[in-house]
Amino acid sequence: MSHENPINATRLNRREMLVAGAAAAVGAASIADAADEKMGPWIDAHSHIWTPDTVRYPLLKGQTKKDLDPPSFTDDELMKIASPHGVGRVVLIAHTGYYGFDNSYLIDAWTRHPKRFRVVGMVDDHKPNTGRTIKRLAKTGVTGFRIKPPKAGDKRWLKTPGMIDMWKTAAETGQAMCGLINPEDLAEFDRMAGEHPGTKAVIDHFARVGVSGTVRDEDVEKLCRLARHKNVYVKISAYYALGKKTPPYDDLVPMIRRVYDSYGPSRLMWASDCPYQLGGNNNTYEASIDLIKERIDFLSDEDRQWLLKKTAENVFLFA
Repeated sequence: MSHENPINATRLNRREMLVAGAAAAVGAASIADAADEKMGPWIDAHSHIWTPDTVRYPLLKGQTKKDLDPPSFTDDELMKIASPHGVGRVVLIAHTGYYGFDNSYLIDAWTRHPKRFRVVGMVDDHKPNTGRTIKRLAKTGVTGFRIKPPKAGDKRWLKTPGMIDMWKTAAETGQAMCGLINPEDLAEFDRMAGEHPGTKAVIDHFARVGVSGTVRDEDVEKLCRLARHKNVYVKISAYYALGKKTPPYDDLVPMIRRVYDSYGPSRLMWASDCPYQLGGNNNTYEASIDLIKERIDFLSDEDRQWLLKKTAENVFLFA
């Protein structure tokens, strides 16, 4: 009778577990890739996700599960809402209120579905070596960065050494700098785009023009003025928060037309801003995408291809 060394047996069991785990991971990735091959044609250029698993993905200090609203909005939950409307790919946006500069949950979603997702992450521009940091993140599906001033109208937020390093480095990596800004921030964003013509600069949600309930002509004009920079793009998104804030959003069409005339379809991209697009006033995912797919009569079929797919594909480096 042979007696197996218990230490060797433990090592063998661990080895077998690692091999089995790796095989399972490969199998899961293969299944995910196969499913992703059948994705719908459209890209949602802006959605947030989060998980109720606050052990693996801790929230910012002071935040608890009770602060998550809705309590869960995972990548799977997002796709269950988006897929029926032909959306197969999504740009996942860092949620600073929950995760701060921790991009791990979004990167893990990209790791599971590298064809389906791209990530707009967050980097602390007050820390050193931001250029090196964004180069490292480029290898993990992070093809853009959310940037925003500490308060509207701040004239210093784009002047930190770390921010300048990010803009310079992004010209090399092809990553986009995505500004969550208000109309009063457009002048500084304008300056930065002019100083870094090789860096893709994206304005989120029309620069929140109309968030007060009124779409002011002077704010739209400020937004359109940046179209002279060929590196500036605009997300036509967050309809639930702008103008009348209720479907079918026809009150926003004149602004969309002016932005379209200034930038052209190849520099505009539709986005939902989920899960917030699913809020009150009968706002739904379908209502958001249908404004572009069905209701705006001045868009050609080719225009819709740009707004719903091609622009985001180019800007966020979908293969």
